[in-house]
Amino acid sequence: MTKPISYKRHRFPPQIIAHAVWLYFRFPLSLRLVEEMLLERGIVVSYETIRRWGKKFGPAYARRLRRKQPSPHDVWHLDEVVISIAGKKHWLWRAVDRDGYVIDELVQSRRDTKAAKRLLTRLMKKQGMAPKRIITDKLSSYGAARLQVMPRVEHRSHKGLNNRAEKSHVPLRKRERMMQGFRSAGSLQQFTSVFSAARNLFVPPRSHRSALATHVYRLRAMAAWKSAAGVLA
Repeated sequence: MTKPISYKRHRFPPQIIAHAVWLYFRFPLSLRLVEEMLLERGIVVSYETIRRWGKKFGPAYARRLRRKQPSPHDVWHLDEVVISIAGKKHWLWRAVDRDGYVIDELVQSRRDTKAAKRLLTRLMKKQGMAPKRIITDKLSSYGAARLQVMPRVEHRSHKGLNNRAEKSHVPLRKRERMMQGFRSAGSLQQFTSVFSAARNLFVPPRSHRSALATHVYRLRAMAAWKSAAGVLA
């Protein structure tokens, strides 16, 4: 059972902390912009404090958000994107489902079979079962890793089929520009895990096409965020 989140020794109410963390991870805002938005509401807090809140409470909230249940009929779309950290290339490996929701992502310094295998192994452990199919680009490392980790799973390798995974990088790219890059591989891993969890929660599925359905969906998402943060609605 997940322990409740403790806000002891924090002088600001949990509602303000949860709201600040939500603003930072949900929207393309810098820490200073979040600071300014809170100031407009009469809340005087430094951007460094907001940074500490995000680092401490963001992962805790993400762990408590309800995740989509895995299914043997799932299709995983896999892709990797290069991110420069302190002048050195790192690769963010990501898996999304058929609806474009992020299943998992992993920051690695390599772009080879070993890295692809690590992603697939982590996915299998996290999901608890293999998917019906995986779809990737033409990078041969995926095929080699699949043969080692999930040899019975169908693999389709074609750049045109992998648009879902490629599009999933766009929101993070926008945040990367706003944040002027990441300080370390660890900070990127932590940020993107919370960022993607928040995005999964608040972006409605394609079936919610009407304005009313989207409105209701987002209200429920906000209630789920507050529940994960342990604050009253």
